[in-house]
Amino acid sequence: MSIFSKSLLFRGVGGRHYSAAAQAQLREILGSQLAGIKEAGTFKAERIITSSQSTQITVQGSDKKILNFCANNYLGLANNPEIVEHSQKLLEQYGAGLSSVRFICGTQDIHKQLEKKIAQFHGREDTILYASCFDANAGIFEAILTPEDAVFSDELNHASIIDGIRLCKAKKQRYKHRDLGNLEEQLKASDARLKLIATDGVFSMDGNIAPLARIVELAKKYNALVFVDECHATGFFGATGRGTEEYDNVMGEVDIINSTLGKALGGASGGYTTGPTELISFLRQKSRPYLFSNTLPPAVVAVGLKVMDMLLQSSELTQRVQSNTQRFRLAMTKAGFTIAGENHPICPVMLGDARLASKFADEMLTRGIYVIGFSYPVVPQGKARIRVQISAAHTEAEIDRAINAFIEVGRSLKVIL
Repeated sequence: MSIFSKSLLFRGVGGRHYSAAAQAQLREILGSQLAGIKEAGTFKAERIITSSQSTQITVQGSDKKILNFCANNYLGLANNPEIVEHSQKLLEQYGAGLSSVRFICGTQDIHKQLEKKIAQFHGREDTILYASCFDANAGIFEAILTPEDAVFSDELNHASIIDGIRLCKAKKQRYKHRDLGNLEEQLKASDARLKLIATDGVFSMDGNIAPLARIVELAKKYNALVFVDECHATGFFGATGRGTEEYDNVMGEVDIINSTLGKALGGASGGYTTGPTELISFLRQKSRPYLFSNTLPPAVVAVGLKVMDMLLQSSELTQRVQSNTQRFRLAMTKAGFTIAGENHPICPVMLGDARLASKFADEMLTRGIYVIGFSYPVVPQGKARIRVQISAAHTEAEIDRAINAFIEVGRSLKVIL
């Protein structure tokens, strides 16, 4: 047998060649690990939705409407008729996509319009769009930080922040979750050229909030910059939906904000960085996810444009999600459940055991309530939970129905008395 024929032991679909023995080994290794995940009760099965994203959905295998309490659809805009109509209109006008990156031939006037509106909403100088906030977080630290610099990251920051920081060559320091004493010790000891404090505004698994005002104070004291990921705050948190800095009364004092269009802002896709003109201009030259990824398609940009217009005109939806959140949290706490986090639409119902969380979610589905159990490695061992997410589109009757179902299942599984 020739060297060539030995290297191509099997011809696969489409003419591709691979080693049957190597693939069998891969199957065995991954199959064993999957079996372990299932045995631990942490396997994540994907339920298939057969309707648009909304507070009422249908899932595969059933035609019954199910109340949805686990989407990031905080403002209920994912299937808003005005937004869908505007997206269809710009889809017809600008086409399905650009087939290009921004600096070659992938920038349309609507991209610039959206960047301008986002900057206006946040009170910043300029904005740069990405395919997702994961890309925005992957693209910023490597671009602006050098080995002379240092980044200080909350230990419970989102995976995208962690991965983005891994890519940069700066000194990497991790401070204990929301522990300002630990952060100050690290800042004080650092002699870096640039010091950048990186934190989630709202921590997505726990619904708790970064002590942003105190972080800003430390940044001023030690000549540091502040970076905040506002994915679970933009559009609905704070009095007018301007996020954590509004909630903590430090509007305009955060240096860099990254956020998403894929949650409260229409639920489609896309992310962005907003901040000083020089920063945004530099990212257009150096940020790899921006330079080497296709631009956002027109239909997605259209969603962002319409949502921005709505939020710049009114805070009604923001106020509604806040009142719905208070209703749910108060009633669930009164019933005996432990609800983690602060006054945020992310309402984690703490259960502890992974199997219990999975069974609890299944029992809720039989009662027409769609929620998901979260367990390791998404959350720490022993911290399994049902993460409920409240929307402005939920009615009071729907919230009360979910609460009653929680109480019924909680009693049957002996979570509450």
